[in-house]
Amino acid sequence: MDRLFTGSLQVEYLTLAIANLPASLDGIRLVQLSDLHYDGFKLSDRLLAEAIAETNQADPHLILLTGDYVTDDPKPIHRLVWHLKLLRSRAGIYAVLGNHDYYYPYSQGIVTEALTKIGIQVLSNQVVYPLGTELAIVGLPDIYSGHFNPNSVMDSVAQMIPRIVLSHSPDTAELLKKWRVDLQLSGHTHGGQIVLPGVGPLPGWMREVQSQLPPSLRFLVPLKSNCKKMFKHWEWASGLHQVGSNLLYVNRGLGTYPPGRFNCPPEVTIITLKSS
Repeated sequence: MDRLFTGSLQVEYLTLAIANLPASLDGIRLVQLSDLHYDGFKLSDRLLAEAIAETNQADPHLILLTGDYVTDDPKPIHRLVWHLKLLRSRAGIYAVLGNHDYYYPYSQGIVTEALTKIGIQVLSNQVVYPLGTELAIVGLPDIYSGHFNPNSVMDSVAQMIPRIVLSHSPDTAELLKKWRVDLQLSGHTHGGQIVLPGVGPLPGWMREVQSQLPPSLRFLVPLKSNCKKMFKHWEWASGLHQVGSNLLYVNRGLGTYPPGRFNCPPEVTIITLKSS
């Protein structure tokens, strides 16, 4: 039944040429996972196990997680980490938190501690160099967390150093345009979950239709008000996008909200970096 709700897992492959990437890092593989929303329903154990198996089969140098491990109650993180501890990476697993990981004032601490205990490093306005000083991994907290502060961390990376930025919401790509970002990895959108052929993600289409109606008739398009606040750029709902001089990749996530997914399967992303 869960396949009817979520659809089958899809592995997306992306190869990108990165300026100034040294020859020693040519061909490195990254795997991105996002938006697990683990509670046994929004993400089944079967789908999670399949995603972990695909990740490990890629033999990645790094695994990068881009937020929303839980939905509201953070307690399921303790069950989730029993699965995530099976992930295998040559040089480590790095994560940022999503908006749902801050749902309650105490959620951030619980989620961070659980991930840290199994060796996943949670980055919050931090930069690390797990593959050496010639490639930076920058992790930013969710834009709605109250902790999002890219200025000091982005300015701390020398301009000639390639960098991968982990930021849960794709909307932050607009704010990050003033810095060099070779690749921003985001999630948050679930790809829209329902994607209409020839139209695009249903939430973006509904918002556009609603905006064209007079205020007295907007109730006819039942788009939740928080959808407008929580995400702006539905044109970036999934896949690879150019934002100014930077690249943004948006993962469709693994977890699924009702009424389910249509034409928008859950995703594991395997990224190969090449020297340009």
